[in-house]
Parts: sequence; structure tokens; C-alpha cells
Amino acid sequence: MAHPLHHAESSARKFGGVPSDYQAVHDWFDASKEHLALFTHRALRHHTQGIFEAERVFGNSLTNGAGREIPIRWIGEQHVREDCRGRIPSIADWFTRIQPAPWMANGHIVGLADQQVGDPRPEWLAAVAAGQTILGLRDWMAARGAVASITRETNPRGATHDHR
Repeated sequence: MAHPLHHAESSARKFGGVPSDYQAVHDWFDASKEHLALFTHRALRHHTQGIFEAERVFGNSLTNGAGREIPIRWIGEQHVREDCRGRIPSIADWFTRIQPAPWMANGHIVGLADQQVGDPRPEWLAAVAAGQTILGLRDWMAARGAVASITRETNPRGATHDHR
């Protein structure tokens, strides 16, 4: 739906009362539009965890203008279903579809600037596409010296254990 008001009107038709009974809940679900007016803003609250968070914010229910007590969860589920083609995704459904970017990987640890940080796959795929390597990911990383820092661990006595 285009606007929280439309969700509130839908709630009034479904549960009774008037749109203003539901407006605050629908405004909360769509608040991230203030920062990103694309459908991807929904990753913040349009999922199962967001519905339960709405209960923590607004309480377990509200009493509409018709005197009917309506669970906040029902309002949240209605909002999410209307925006997500009838389904209620989990937070994992959204998060697993985020494309990793280097800045997301806690980019820099002081003193370790020469070590691989983040997901190496995009760089490896680019090298394969450009014909710069025919190596698999692990072998490509080993050739660059990156595997040792990822797959080895030193125990307190100084022995090295290979975790391949």
C-alpha cells in the first residue's frame, strides 16, 4: 500500500472503528520510509519480529472507537500481509537477502590492515570473470595468503591447529 493511512482504513474496515484508531500502529511500521522511500525500508519492521516489537511498543491490544479490543498482533499481521503479497516473512527472510558489502564486515582492525576483511567472493568472482584465475575460491585465497588467517588458530601453548 502507498501510505499508512490506507492501511488504517483497511484496519477500520476489517476490525471496526475508524482509521484514526489504528493510525499510530501503521505509522510505526512505515516509519523507516522517512529514511528510504523504497520497498526495502520494510526490512526494518515488516516481519515476524517486527510484529512482536509492535506489541512491545503499543501493548497487547487497543480498544477501537466501536469499543472492540483488537490485538496489536492482528493489526501488524494485516499491515505486513498487505505489503508483502499475503505473506509474513521472518527477519531471516529479509537479512539473508542483503548483499554483503565490504563496509558491512567491520572493515578495519588496527594493526591488521593487510589481512582479508569481509566476503572475498565478489573479488574472486571478478578475477574468474576477467580470466585472471581458474582456481577455486579456497585455492585462490591460499595463493593470496588469505586462507591461513581464516582457517588457522593458535592455542595458548603455541601449537597451530588447521581447521580445514
